[in-house]
Amino acid sequence: MKYPNGKSSSFRTKAVTQQKTSFSNRGMTLEEDINETNSYYLNTNKAVIHKKPTPVQIVKVDYPKRSAAVIKEGYFKQASTTDYNGLYRNKYIDFEAKQTKNKTSFPLSNIHEHQIEHMQAVNNHGGICFMIIRFSVYDETYFFPAVKLFPYWDSQFNGGKKSIPYSKIKEDGIIIPFQYQARVDYLSIIDQLYF
Repeated sequence: MKYPNGKSSSFRTKAVTQQKTSFSNRGMTLEEDINETNSYYLNTNKAVIHKKPTPVQIVKVDYPKRSAAVIKEGYFKQASTTDYNGLYRNKYIDFEAKQTKNKTSFPLSNIHEHQIEHMQAVNNHGGICFMIIRFSVYDETYFFPAVKLFPYWDSQFNGGKKSIPYSKIKEDGIIIPFQYQARVDYLSIIDQLYF
């Protein structure tokens, strides 16, 4: 089809392109999916798990209107630990969530030493500690126990790789299928592994 000015319509190509679009992620990030899952857990009285707030020191604030404040400058008060914590079946739960676009591995540079130290302390005190890792390119989300993470972390300082191969995450982790209400139903994995 051509318009009166002689240009071709792209109607057909747009329609074909729209059919190929994947809606599997529904535009959600891993953090949004976990927050929705945690809300579902809380509303159904299954668990109490929240995202930890990042402690910030506000230094400069502008007040363009009496009713509005704009933060112009702020600093992190201290290094944060992990992203989420709470209680499930009388057990302390603590985990970090990371999303990567990498196809072949999960870079250990996405984690900080103080986070590893925190996870080790939680593990040593009997808490359930893990990572949730999403490979965006594959639309796959994995439950990865912290005890499986520690050897990879230590190995990088002794000449080992600075990443965890995707194949090892598939082998040592457990895939978390996407669901409607509990989008990232990590508690079902905890039930399998710990209860």
